[in-house]
Amino acid sequence: MIGRTLFAAVLAGLAAGLVMSVVQQWRVVPLIVAAEQYEDAGHSHDHAAMSADGLAAGSAAAVEGHAGHDHGDGAWSPSTDAERLWFTLIANAGAGVGFALLVAALSLILNVPVTPANGFLWGLAGFSVFMLAPAVGLPPELPGMPAADLFERQVWWWATAAATALGIGLMALAKPWAVRLAGVALIAAPHLWGAPHAAAMESAVPAALATAFAANALATGIVFWLTLGLALGLIGARLMKEAGA
Repeated sequence: MIGRTLFAAVLAGLAAGLVMSVVQQWRVVPLIVAAEQYEDAGHSHDHAAMSADGLAAGSAAAVEGHAGHDHGDGAWSPSTDAERLWFTLIANAGAGVGFALLVAALSLILNVPVTPANGFLWGLAGFSVFMLAPAVGLPPELPGMPAADLFERQVWWWATAAATALGIGLMALAKPWAVRLAGVALIAAPHLWGAPHAAAMESAVPAALATAFAANALATGIVFWLTLGLALGLIGARLMKEAGA
């Protein structure tokens, strides 16, 4: 059973990564390319921070957007759109498999199988933990936008994801209302504390472009997570049926 569950996770992760890559090329990449024009005009940005935040959020949009951009610093980067797309597919597939294995392992630990009936809920929970909750304090950022210290953002991001995951678990699995209320408090705690932000918020990137990017990045994220949850449920059920389980 464990082997089939993990195999289903690999297939579901690859499917989610492929779907996300298609949506990114359509809705996200053009916005990154547009923002890079403002960045090239003389505005700097912490590219390592963007790549780390984007990948941790379950979206490789920031990673691949920066990968195809040459800043003249001697670092290697894809030289063509096809090369950029290829490495985007690899990054998204890797992220998809990793997150799908995480969901599968959690389902085994909690003894709550991912099924075609609840796959949507698993996906929605993953989106809430890794994208929606962190984005409330740290929205997806385009190149050229100001950002706080990388370490401070990473600490806040991981604390928010962990608190949200635990909070959702308590609300979904615990029966006493006091425990469920504790779950709500956990979800709210990082936002009451506050996310770190840059001291100066001036940016050459138009507000409309930044808003469009944040909205489309989140939309891409929910497509990724819902695809992952539903695919994991459907593929897992099919493998179990074929095995006679």
